[in-house]
Amino acid sequence: MKSFSKLVTSLAFGVVMVIAVSCGPASTPTTNQTGSAVQPTTAIQHLVVIFQENNSFDHYFGTYPRATNPAGEPMFMARPNTPSVNGLTDNLLNHNPNLANPQRLGRAQAITCDQDHDYTDVDKFVQSVGPGCKDKGVVMDYYDGNTVTALWNYAQHYAMSDSFFETTFGPSALGALNLISGQTHGATPDSIPGLVSQGTVIADARPAYDVCSKGTTVSMSGKNVGDLLNEKHITWGWFAGGFTPSSTAGGKIACNTVHKNVGGIIQADYIPHHEPFQFFKSTANPKHLPPTSVAMIGKTDQANHQYDLSDFWAAVNAGNMPAVSFLKAQAYQDGHAQYSDPLDEQNFLVNTINNLQKQPTWKNTAVIITYDDSDGWYDHVASPTSNPSNDPKYDVLNGSGACGGTVAQGAFEARCGFGPRLPILIISPYSKQNFVDHTTTNQSSILRFIEDNWNLGRIGNQSFDQTSGSLNNMFDFAASAHPNAFALDPTSGEPGGSTPLAQSSPATTQSGSTSGQTGTASAQTGAASTVSVTTDNIGNFAFTPATMTISVGTTVTWKNASAVAHTVTSDDGVAFDSGAIAAGGSFSFQFTKAGSYAYHCDIHPYMKGTIVVK
Repeated sequence: MKSFSKLVTSLAFGVVMVIAVSCGPASTPTTNQTGSAVQPTTAIQHLVVIFQENNSFDHYFGTYPRATNPAGEPMFMARPNTPSVNGLTDNLLNHNPNLANPQRLGRAQAITCDQDHDYTDVDKFVQSVGPGCKDKGVVMDYYDGNTVTALWNYAQHYAMSDSFFETTFGPSALGALNLISGQTHGATPDSIPGLVSQGTVIADARPAYDVCSKGTTVSMSGKNVGDLLNEKHITWGWFAGGFTPSSTAGGKIACNTVHKNVGGIIQADYIPHHEPFQFFKSTANPKHLPPTSVAMIGKTDQANHQYDLSDFWAAVNAGNMPAVSFLKAQAYQDGHAQYSDPLDEQNFLVNTINNLQKQPTWKNTAVIITYDDSDGWYDHVASPTSNPSNDPKYDVLNGSGACGGTVAQGAFEARCGFGPRLPILIISPYSKQNFVDHTTTNQSSILRFIEDNWNLGRIGNQSFDQTSGSLNNMFDFAASAHPNAFALDPTSGEPGGSTPLAQSSPATTQSGSTSGQTGTASAQTGAASTVSVTTDNIGNFAFTPATMTISVGTTVTWKNASAVAHTVTSDDGVAFDSGAIAAGGSFSFQFTKAGSYAYHCDIHPYMKGTIVVK
């Protein structure tokens, strides 16, 4: 039998929880397309932007962090000291100035009608928005942490903002263009009724450089972030579900792969106007050509950085994940009302993030989840006017032909902004934890982060990248990274859905003998002890012993021997945090300093324990 130089104390939970935290090696420079090293300005070597569809902040986070928790739905309980958001107050829920009060939507109401992008005064949603809905009041309604459970859990462990806006008013194409270029001006033709006004895209025109576009198409001039990345030879790509043609028979390219959402609605996977790089000749892949090899994904070849979503995982699995990746789900999973839904969306988001957290690159990765527009769903915050517009036909926010104040001489028209408030989360070992940012930012702030992180410079020509607020307040690059995996179940959104990453522990861990099935226990060097989670007759869990006394240098192991996920989280939120531990998982932590360490379970906050280190 092997001997161990360190004391190992095992806490076996009759119902247990746990997650391992390991600090990875120092970050390494990004490798560019030519093979030379490019040093980002922060610890983020890989950025993944998941660009979802059509949800307002209040529609997903209006009552955060308070969930109803009805029987039969996944439960959500907020962590201690969770910050509040600018959400739906009791007065807005019960005495709303609109013609209807917001109502909670449950998982059984995942499929809703499409609000169809109409925008209005914050007190006139019911009469102005939702023309395709029989119940006009549905525009006011919201989901909580029992349906968008994963997003609420990610917000608990990472950073979110309650002051992030669509860059300009408008539907999907505008949000996507502002994401990659900060610009909706520069369209050809420069005037198409209902689509383009004074050279500015105002609605969902189809990209000219895409053989799968149907109807009126538009091309864009100027630069986008892809051009800037190419100039610096940084690897990048836009990865869209359904981009691979369903058929090329007879030389005719078709994009007709489909999926069915949870409501039985069949939807095409690929939607051309959701792919903004296809508007620009310099970054388009008109015939949807595949990369010449997996090794070339992210580099310039016939695919020209435009790929199928499956190509992203091919690159990740081959160890050549691009520095900057934009992910677009197959449409049935993109969160859009009617043809998608929050449950199918959750499945996509969780599987994506679970897989990314298993990669060796996770230690220097940031994932941004956000949306292209609000769909017209109610949000109680009136958008601040950052860019006025006086288009005589299409601007109506402040009366006919008016959005905000006077337009500066020479400024492009028909770019009224900010648009509606949207959700955004940053999931990264370097994001602040359980943090709500109140800094005013917008979709082009993501563009600015990419430009700043890789020293790309600005796009110019009145791009909003120059004036957009920074996302840096959602990160904490001065603190130590927290690279532990926070695995969720893709169906329920609850913690513990995937096997956590193995922990790098300073000492070998082994199960010890059971000791002291009462309130306290002690361990001496060379011995091992076990603590169980007990269950009383009404199903409550507890750390047993609730208090354990150990020596400096002891490694304590918590084991999850139940089917219920738990966490081991220090009360100060700094010393240790296992994240969610799935059934059969374990978490180890070495105590190197004397003191008293109180801890709890984030999922079941009444579970409390103390480790006394002497």
